[in-house]
Amino acid sequence: MSRATQTALVRDDRTAYEAAAGGAVGLAGVAFGVGLAALLDVVAIGDPVAGVELSVAFGAVLLVLGASVVGFGAASRLEYVDTAPQPSAGLVATTAFTGVWLAVGAAVAGALGLDAAGRVGVAAALGGAAFAATALPREDVGSTVPAGAVTGLCGLALVTGVVGPGWERALVDYNATLFGDTVVPVVVLFASLVSGWSAAKAYGGFGARGRNVGAYVLIYLVVGSILSVLVGLVAFVTVKGLPGLFNGFGVGGGSLIRWPFLTNGAGLLADVAGVFPALVGTVWLVVGAVLFAVPTGVGAAVFLSEYAEQGRFTGAVEVATNGLWSTPSIVFGLFGAAFLIPRFGNQKSLIAGMLTLGFMLLPLVLITSREAILAVPDEYRDASAALGVSKWQTIRSVVLPAAIPGITTGVILGVGRIAGETAPILLTTGGGVLPGKSAAPAVMSGFRLSWSPPFVSNPALLEATSALPYQLYALITAGLSGNIQDPQEFAWGLALTLLLVVMAFYAVGIATRYYFRRKLNQ
Repeated sequence: MSRATQTALVRDDRTAYEAAAGGAVGLAGVAFGVGLAALLDVVAIGDPVAGVELSVAFGAVLLVLGASVVGFGAASRLEYVDTAPQPSAGLVATTAFTGVWLAVGAAVAGALGLDAAGRVGVAAALGGAAFAATALPREDVGSTVPAGAVTGLCGLALVTGVVGPGWERALVDYNATLFGDTVVPVVVLFASLVSGWSAAKAYGGFGARGRNVGAYVLIYLVVGSILSVLVGLVAFVTVKGLPGLFNGFGVGGGSLIRWPFLTNGAGLLADVAGVFPALVGTVWLVVGAVLFAVPTGVGAAVFLSEYAEQGRFTGAVEVATNGLWSTPSIVFGLFGAAFLIPRFGNQKSLIAGMLTLGFMLLPLVLITSREAILAVPDEYRDASAALGVSKWQTIRSVVLPAAIPGITTGVILGVGRIAGETAPILLTTGGGVLPGKSAAPAVMSGFRLSWSPPFVSNPALLEATSALPYQLYALITAGLSGNIQDPQEFAWGLALTLLLVVMAFYAVGIATRYYFRRKLNQ
């Protein structure tokens, strides 16, 4: 009977322990989110919170987290709760905490005004103590005491005002200055990650499960912060660009919708400066690059995957394509300027820009297409061959339809890169910085037929044209105004238009991939 009672008591104690550890993880997540907002200037560290500055509130939260983390480790070590810690915190934790406390020791010694030898001595002492505190004791102590101590130290620095609003420190050796508006959020983010990871290990009862839970918390916080920054960036560009994008927008009158920013040029005769020539130029550049790269890349992938023998040649091609995809865009731009421009009238032209961007897109299309084709099960090919179907018919009717979703994914990723490139366009395509509406390339109406080679010509492809990235670059670097009443508003509207164009290409690609996936699953 007493044994049953003791088991129930242990179970109840662990439930409360898990609730406390889970609460600490949640508090660390909240602190991390608010710290990220402070780093992005959404909130200020001097804003009042419950009658105190936000930096002081941050410090109080970190003190609570530090004490809680140490308490979790002590409760486990004294066996007040049922956990399963390993004999040691592990090599990764030992290395990380040793490095952290080395940095803390150097920072503290520097704040105290010690010389280089003193900084090294303090850093070595704290690093050695952290190594011993992490590597020698059991996992529950080694994972919590160093983490709780560094979190508490960060909280103490914020609560006491050692670092806070208005704080700054000049780094003479590095010709830089640290400001409290940046240091405080960074300290909060770091301490929140450390304490959140340690509390998550305690929540999982240490051991293998605790390490998994701790890793998940770190991943969620880091990935969440990255996504938050990306969403915040898009939102920032949207808010800044909407006034320029809707400048002069109206409904009714002579036309149903009047949107001069998208339908006008930026020439001197426009009442409202617009981006129509650059918008059309960007679309044609991407379309031309896709028309060149996709058939070429898919054809090469089919040959390498289905016909060529796997050996040194295919290995060399794989290495070359991987290297080309990682090549900086300026190198492709120089290639276009040196190789393509002399072959198209020795002047910048739309077709030179198309081919340059097409060469940039080609490696990724080849890589993803080949991987998508190789991922098609061999059973599909064997079943088709068993029915007497030729190899080319099998590739055309079985392999390629099954690989289209993967091929489309590669095209989507590649278009997202080339649509916003500036250097290749600057060197191969760039026309007027502030072009009028008549400067938009008339590609569709420019085709001419003749009885002599090359039989089909299009003067519009041989003319220089503008593009959204090039025009935005010119506005930022040269500060051009022309007839633009507010260059900043126009530039942000231009940036938002470029973002919308890239997202539109993404939407078309995703819709295409979804369509073929649905047909494949029917």
